[in-house]
Amino acid sequence: MSAYLIDGKAIANTIQDELVVEVQALKETHGLVPGLATVLVGDNVASQTYVRMKRKRCADVGIYSVGHELSKEATQEEVEALVRSLNADPAIHGILVQLPLPRHLDEEAVLSTVALQKDVDGFHPVNIGRLAMKGRDPLFAPATPSGIIELLDRVGAPIEGKQAVVLGRSNIVGLPVSMLLLKRNATITICHSRTQDLPAVTRQADILIAAVGRTEMVKRDWVKPGVVVIDVGINRVDDPEAKRGYRLVGDVAFDEVAEVASWITPVPGGVGPMTIAMLLKNTVTAAKRVAGLL
Repeated sequence: MSAYLIDGKAIANTIQDELVVEVQALKETHGLVPGLATVLVGDNVASQTYVRMKRKRCADVGIYSVGHELSKEATQEEVEALVRSLNADPAIHGILVQLPLPRHLDEEAVLSTVALQKDVDGFHPVNIGRLAMKGRDPLFAPATPSGIIELLDRVGAPIEGKQAVVLGRSNIVGLPVSMLLLKRNATITICHSRTQDLPAVTRQADILIAAVGRTEMVKRDWVKPGVVVIDVGINRVDDPEAKRGYRLVGDVAFDEVAEVASWITPVPGGVGPMTIAMLLKNTVTAAKRVAGLL
């Protein structure tokens, strides 16, 4: 393997260590404890796991966290009422509504109910709108896209003037990370299922972000030498020798692409740990705003 490994777990741990210091300073200097509330609707097992992980990481850095769980039959009015109550709670600086919500709920309406200054997940329509506009900045950007930019910065990969290709146009990753790259003066190409001659497009990339959820789709001949590869995909592959009977792989054929890339993230251990780290960082930022430090 010729590529350097971008160790997202190590970088996320570094960020969390930095946050421990910031949180302690807020407590000692301003008597302020950053607070994060999570809202989980329904019984999605993956969502339950994510919320537990987020709350554990909060405890690790000294952030106060509280979890609210509603049944999958919860009404639109019940969910929005809970969010409004958290908006009014001075001990809560950030509100995370765990997605996806049950299908009968209006996701955009729920996210719009979150107070802008507490939208640490960065999905309020106003924050997304500011992200997409030249000369405007959101109060918060979504955690996974922010984590991708942080990875690039921490390893010293230049963004300005580079050709960046994003595979995937989801509201959670593909579109917001494209806007963040554009704000950093990269030239952006967004690819999707209707893109023609996809390998020819990806071979133009200096930075390639793969976020489509297709197992090892990106092959060696899809990239040019020296590309920086950020693999956001998490896919299960049957593996009888693995403890759980499967292993996790990304959207990139890691072993063969690593032979020509300059930097590459592994799966797992790449982008995943950064998502929670950036959520915690946004929560501390929200608390600093309350203290008038930003």
